[in-house]
Amino acid sequence: MHRRDLLKGLGLTAASLAVPGCGNALSRSTKSGAGRKPNFVVIFCDDLGYGDLGCFGHPTIRTPHLDRMAAEGQKWTNFYVGASVCTPSRAALLTGRLPIRSGMCSDRRRVLFPDSAGGLPQSEITIARALKPHGYATAAVGKWHLGHLREYLPTSHGFDSYFGIPYSNDMDRVAGEGRKAFWEPKTEYWNVPLMRDEQIVERPADQETITKRYSEEAVKFIKAKKDEPFFLYLAHNLPHVPLFASDEFDGTSRRGLYGDVIEEIDHGVGLILDTLRDEGLAENTFVVFTSDNGPWLPYNEHGGSAGLLREGKGCTFEGGMREPTILWWPSKIAPGVVHDMGATMDLYTTIIKLAGGQPPADRIVDGLDLSPALFGTGPSPRDTMFYYRGTQIHAVRKGAFKAHFITKSGYRRDKRVTHDPPVLYNLEHDPSEKYNVAKDHPDVIADIRAEVTRHTQALVKKEDQLAKRIKKE
Repeated sequence: MHRRDLLKGLGLTAASLAVPGCGNALSRSTKSGAGRKPNFVVIFCDDLGYGDLGCFGHPTIRTPHLDRMAAEGQKWTNFYVGASVCTPSRAALLTGRLPIRSGMCSDRRRVLFPDSAGGLPQSEITIARALKPHGYATAAVGKWHLGHLREYLPTSHGFDSYFGIPYSNDMDRVAGEGRKAFWEPKTEYWNVPLMRDEQIVERPADQETITKRYSEEAVKFIKAKKDEPFFLYLAHNLPHVPLFASDEFDGTSRRGLYGDVIEEIDHGVGLILDTLRDEGLAENTFVVFTSDNGPWLPYNEHGGSAGLLREGKGCTFEGGMREPTILWWPSKIAPGVVHDMGATMDLYTTIIKLAGGQPPADRIVDGLDLSPALFGTGPSPRDTMFYYRGTQIHAVRKGAFKAHFITKSGYRRDKRVTHDPPVLYNLEHDPSEKYNVAKDHPDVIADIRAEVTRHTQALVKKEDQLAKRIKKE
């Protein structure tokens, strides 16, 4: 159903959804929201699969809070990330730009590591930094993975505060026998630091309680900043392996430990949404729930599921880069399922504009304003998506069709295959990418090739930040 048809069915009009000063939305009616700029909360999981939530079709993982969030808000079924692994995906979300433009992708090292000397350059303007001139309080909670040295931390990129781990929870490994360490994980197997602003406050981080503490930190921030506009970026470091759940959730899911982890994250979402309701902030707060990339399939039952999508983390098939996404803003956006295309980079532009600002004009910003699709005034402006692996374009989607120029699985030992002509799938008919229709659509292939040419001709690559390493003395 088109968004305008959905609005009509709900008895709403585009005019009823206009937001004074923000372009779109309903007039504010909450006691804390009247006359104020909207608040923003982005909840970003790590390695969550497209099929891992109840509202996206999982048969045994219970996600009642996310299910309610989807019922009250919008479930986007064609929502993408900027890369299929952690570091470049996070850079894309926070800067609104493809990682190739900031140097946050590499063909040598796919993500940042504890021995990395690089990180998100100071020349980049994060959502947090863009919101500061508009009076926003900003906080980052959870996994950062955009550089662990002081100059790259959240507090150096527009965030007033930070509480979390600086890179993936499987790094800094110090003990455990082979892969068994992941099947039967213990906190002491990894010496991952937990940071408060720029200081390490716990090492190793107690990963069994970390999801609970992230959610509590988020609630604490919301309550502390309820009288001013705020932006909260909550980036869980799970369900990335190794998996950990607190005592309250350990052993409670029919899906095993992986299900325990997802259900604890869901519980935390419930705490955050309840806090927004209780504090009278719900109708003035735009909340997003999504993930950085698809499931890490080599870890079997400790990895998630991409549902009907092909493959998972690390590759440019749909399972690697199409994510389960829920957008929630009570009384401002009409509930429904949105089949339009969107991307995490679009959150950058959308949020900044809703706050009354404009994306920086001195650089190419890949994020588009999703307001028309959000508020029912028209379709999403996004109709094209570039699928990068490292610094190379492996695939491009335009409209319903996706062309693969290069294919390779995420982590298997298969060889990289170059396709000429490219393999072509109609994702509206074939979201599992099974049936090559290239011979039937030479015009589509020519059009997509032209998109690649336009894109690459205007592309300026920045210095590779991921390949830099700390020099050993």
